Amino acid sequence: MSSRLLIFFLLIIVLFLVVRENLTQRPDRLYLTTSGQVEMCLSCHKTEKLDPAHDTKMLGCSPCHLGDTLAIDKDTAHKGIVKNPGDLRIVEKTCGIEGCHGPDIKKVKNSLMATNRGILSTLLYYWDEADNQDGNFSVEKLIASGDTSLALDYFRKLCGTCHLWKKKGDLPGFFGEKGGGCTACHFSQPEGEINEKKKKPHPLITKKVEVQNCVRCHNRSGRIGISYTGVYESENYGTPYTNGGMSRLTLPGDRYYLELPADIHYQRGMICIDCHTRPEIMGDGTNYAHYEQQLEIKCESCHIDQTKGADKNPGLTRKNNKMDNIQQKDDKFVLVNKFDEKKLHPLNPVKNGVCNDKNHLRLGCESCHSPWVPQCYGCHVKRDMRETHLDKLTMEETSGWWEEGRSYLRYERPMLAIWHDQVVIVTPGCQDVVTLIDENGNEAGNFNRLTMAAINPHTTQKKGRSCADCHASPKTLGLGEGTVWRKNGKWHFSSLDQGIQTEAGPTPPLDSYVTINGKPLQNSSRADLRPFNKKELARILRIGLCIECHTKYDDPAYRDYSAKTKCTKK
Repeated sequence: MSSRLLIFFLLIIVLFLVVRENLTQRPDRLYLTTSGQVEMCLSCHKTEKLDPAHDTKMLGCSPCHLGDTLAIDKDTAHKGIVKNPGDLRIVEKTCGIEGCHGPDIKKVKNSLMATNRGILSTLLYYWDEADNQDGNFSVEKLIASGDTSLALDYFRKLCGTCHLWKKKGDLPGFFGEKGGGCTACHFSQPEGEINEKKKKPHPLITKKVEVQNCVRCHNRSGRIGISYTGVYESENYGTPYTNGGMSRLTLPGDRYYLELPADIHYQRGMICIDCHTRPEIMGDGTNYAHYEQQLEIKCESCHIDQTKGADKNPGLTRKNNKMDNIQQKDDKFVLVNKFDEKKLHPLNPVKNGVCNDKNHLRLGCESCHSPWVPQCYGCHVKRDMRETHLDKLTMEETSGWWEEGRSYLRYERPMLAIWHDQVVIVTPGCQDVVTLIDENGNEAGNFNRLTMAAINPHTTQKKGRSCADCHASPKTLGLGEGTVWRKNGKWHFSSLDQGIQTEAGPTPPLDSYVTINGKPLQNSSRADLRPFNKKELARILRIGLCIECHTKYDDPAYRDYSAKTKCTKK
């Protein structure tokens, strides 16, 4: 071997030893992560503090934010960088890379919070643009295709901020905080001092999803997010006044609210993910058409009927999956709080003789234990083609300004109906009264579509509704506010609400789902959802005549109760 070749090999060996020494002993100079990745990003980004699983010392910056990890100047390093790694447009290159969260990406993209399939297909069906409610629509397809119609234009401009495809920060204020793909849920802004560069601390990525993250979207429509925390969006009067001025209790969008009893689970310190499971929130990979198909949790998973012997196997969901935060402590089962694992919630069984009373076996838990629900009557919708409105999917102004109004709001005495074979709560969802204005300011069309929808209000209380609240309330039974009486062996009803006059014709009373003779007055959100029929109404109301005297479940009058039972009251 020549002397030159020998010197060359010696230099290679020395260089190798020097590099190895720097990589292993001086990561502060070459910015080596504990996973073995060279990250020149860390030469500038030295103050960011993340959660342990995503710490920069372990991962660096590029696995999440991309960019050029070996560049030593800012412009080159930031080429191709992404601000939000959770954005569904690029998530396969970030959160979804091998070794991270790859299996979850398909599930999330097929989840209802990403597709909005149920909202889209139901809206199109309501507005006679689809033959059924099971269409395979999705936000992703709308973004890619640009498809639109009357109903889709309404969705794009008024509903298009509540889905996982929305870009975080694309709108000012509260609406800009929504969306963001994975970070819509797993995003937490840490409290603390603003650093020396006058920038906010780097957000934390967490599996402990806070209630406020859920409420960002679940504060309109069914409003279950704010209802859970005891917030009821009220009429826009600004009452009760505060120090001679308008109420200080406001929601985003200049909406006022009242404080009502929060859900008992929220009062006990439970967050949304304590009950709702990972597959039903993030999806299980199936492209479901409606929420009840993706939903897993049920009240009976925790509050079991011990008379059925189910107490030996609590914590099973509707799909027979085991809830991972239900454990056995000594001889009892508890739910472990996912935000504070030291906090344990006992799994109390249903009240024997009441919740499992033979006459109430069809009652869903919420029908009795949810004393209030937001009820938004008469949704007046107008599209004016003389003006433009921001399309929330494309972020472009297009022709057609949408405006919504409502007749009135209520919360008391939730209405009951039958879904499948169970008694559930229903609420207006939605009662659309639509008017169209053309480019010349002339009326170009109108139609009415009044629909009642089943809902779990998330306003659960320990004490159930009173007997009279169901058996002696025409509003609860779907008849609406008014007077009900019995004469000559027949039931009669006089409605307080007379409906509204619209260009498309008069509506039925907005709070009336059914007549006293069992004729439906409004549409139902599902084919197998219906109001009580004539026979059911008569049977329920007849009990209302008895409860003034017979107030307890174990009263002998109810042991062998039938339509032939006679009242002996003088």
